[in-house]
Amino acid sequence: MNIRRNTALVAFAAALPIGLAACGSSGSGTAAPAAPAAPPSSASSSSSAPSSSSSAPSSSSSSTTPTDTATSSSGSSGSGGMAKPFGAGCASVPTEGSGSFQGMATDPVATAASHNPLLKTLVAAVGAAGLGDTLNSAPAITVFAPVDSAFAKIPKADLAKVLADKPTLTKILTGHVIAGKIAPDKLAGDHKTLAGNTVTVAGSGEAFTVGKDKANVICGNVQTANATVYIIDSVLMP
Repeated sequence: MNIRRNTALVAFAAALPIGLAACGSSGSGTAAPAAPAAPPSSASSSSSAPSSSSSAPSSSSSSTTPTDTATSSSGSSGSGGMAKPFGAGCASVPTEGSGSFQGMATDPVATAASHNPLLKTLVAAVGAAGLGDTLNSAPAITVFAPVDSAFAKIPKADLAKVLADKPTLTKILTGHVIAGKIAPDKLAGDHKTLAGNTVTVAGSGEAFTVGKDKANVICGNVQTANATVYIIDSVLMP
């Protein structure tokens, strides 16, 4: 019995240092790698901050670009505008004042014509027919306006007779007016006048003739507040 106990104690005593050594070696092996784990966590946290701040400029940049683009587009479209008056006769129109192209553009058509030195006889005829207010109040019209020299082609006695005959004068004058503003590129063709008859315009570009007597457009596309005017070199007779 004593021999067995002694043998067991000796075996236990011999094994104890080996077990303790093994436990010590295993514990130090697991603790060592655990310490450097903190730095990667800190680096990861700091790298996420710039990502948040960098997104702010990106948002600001994208918001200004469409505004700049829209402004540029609007500016370029606004610079086009309507085509200018054309024709050799435009050189006789005053370059400034109420009778100029710029001045006429702000007045209704009968008033605008009264300021133009080329249209004195036409203005007198419109007054004699009592059509001034009618033409000025029309929302949008096209007028073929005979220049003074056009009326001079009519014998004085005949012109005086027409000016004194209001119904005939009204029919002649309204035969020079078409409903709606007609641009040069739409001018050629047949158009019904306010007198009820049809007037034919031939030509293209900046060369047009009007009516059966082929009156020439000597200054076209003149704008007033409510009309597009084509100044012609002959009176359109019914």
